[in-house]
Amino acid sequence: MADKTYYITTPIYYVNDKPHLGHVYTTVACDVLARFKRLDGFDVKFLTGTDEHGLKVHQAAEKAGVDTQSFTDGVSQNFRDLTPMMNYSNDDFIRTTEPRHIKAAQALWQKIEEAGDIYLDNYGGWYAVRDEAFYGEDELTEVDGKKIAPSGAECEWMEEESYFFRLSAWQDKLLEFYDTHPDFILPESRRNEVISFVKGGLRDLSVSRTAFDWGVPVPGNDKHVMYVWIDALTNYMTAAGFPDTESADFKKFWPADLHMVGKDILRFHAVYWPAFLMSAGIEPPKRVFAHGWWTIEGQKMSKSLGNVIAPQDLVERYGVDPARYFMLREVPFGNDGNFSHEAAVNRINSDLANGIGNLSQRSLSMIYKNCEEKTPKFSDLQEEDNVLLELAQSKMLASVRLALDEQKFHSALESIMKLVSAADGYVDAQAPWKLKKEDPDRMRTVLYVLAETIRCLALIMQPVTPESAAKMLDQLAISKEERDFSFISKDHALKPGTAISKPEGVFPRIVEEEPQQATA
Repeated sequence: MADKTYYITTPIYYVNDKPHLGHVYTTVACDVLARFKRLDGFDVKFLTGTDEHGLKVHQAAEKAGVDTQSFTDGVSQNFRDLTPMMNYSNDDFIRTTEPRHIKAAQALWQKIEEAGDIYLDNYGGWYAVRDEAFYGEDELTEVDGKKIAPSGAECEWMEEESYFFRLSAWQDKLLEFYDTHPDFILPESRRNEVISFVKGGLRDLSVSRTAFDWGVPVPGNDKHVMYVWIDALTNYMTAAGFPDTESADFKKFWPADLHMVGKDILRFHAVYWPAFLMSAGIEPPKRVFAHGWWTIEGQKMSKSLGNVIAPQDLVERYGVDPARYFMLREVPFGNDGNFSHEAAVNRINSDLANGIGNLSQRSLSMIYKNCEEKTPKFSDLQEEDNVLLELAQSKMLASVRLALDEQKFHSALESIMKLVSAADGYVDAQAPWKLKKEDPDRMRTVLYVLAETIRCLALIMQPVTPESAAKMLDQLAISKEERDFSFISKDHALKPGTAISKPEGVFPRIVEEEPQQATA
């Protein structure tokens, strides 16, 4: 068992609708980190799942004309089906309707109640069904006589008996926590937003509902169901074995290393969640990272505009690995981004087809043709050989590791592409096709250096493009046991004389069909 552990979670996805690009984006990012950490020697737990309680789900089921459990079963399965489709490597898939989770949510409630932070009262407030959240009057705008939340959701006035969490008592403790844990919220702009919100004053939070019963019953008073966010957030601990805090999994993986969320649910994760946990005497997670949203061809994704991108559309149009690469390379993670077909084609063709794919194909083809279908022997290495090898065998991994530890996926992929550019420059400068006649020994050395560079490239690309990287490693005859990151070093360089497979293209170029010319 690895000494180093890493627990990463996606938000659990709300089951009132079908999965789309935004869901895939978050989970692919988590998958890349989980795969990277495993290859880098960590014992990893990677969790995703579905959030299945609340009024919004109940209303969606009624609209569909089916009972709520059947509705959630179907939509949850749609999210589960993404695992093979997008090649996720999650270790667990949690549903908040599972008995293990209901037990955990009730146990957390009881701990908070025992701490004196839950009390019963009556509540009236502006409630957004879409967000499953109450908003203060000062947060709302009026549009056509309707109260609109900052998220754009319509609010309605609700009054009912409710349990409350003493959030107001946690203002100073939360600010102190943010101060002593400066990396708890990233990126920095989101951290500043949260601190500003908390400094503005916190009101006690309504944490139960009586107007509907689709939720986790409040312990000792099943007339109430838990506010969906107490229920939902607890999932991260459920999967780690809570309420058994002495279990091997809980001791190993809690607190979680990273909760990855969209910026729209940052407040729940960065304000309510640490307050709930600290009240219960449980350590909060180490980091919450809030990423941005995608627009589609410059417009907000919406069903009414018909521009929602389904995961299967991505796979059919670009392929799994290229789609995974594009999403993380195109936009600095944390910023909003615009998804356009033109940008996807240009990025996939330039970086993958013309970049890594072309470098691998032409280098290995020269070796296969000119070196008896084996990794070539090499003689004295020159300075330019060593410069490229050092970049491939040590510098690249260090810079990618640093970038991913800060969730800077685009920077990590830029570092990889710098190696590709350096290798392309090396090929042009060394011109092995000329050396074939002029200096065959030198040609073999140059081709060896290129093959070793491609080995390191294929190893480091495994988290992002797992299937394509595996094909590259297969062509170099790298055994399955020699594919983790401990093998990215000169100590494990290619052995001359190893037979290689006939090279085949790994990243096909996307060719757009020309529009048909109208004929008279």
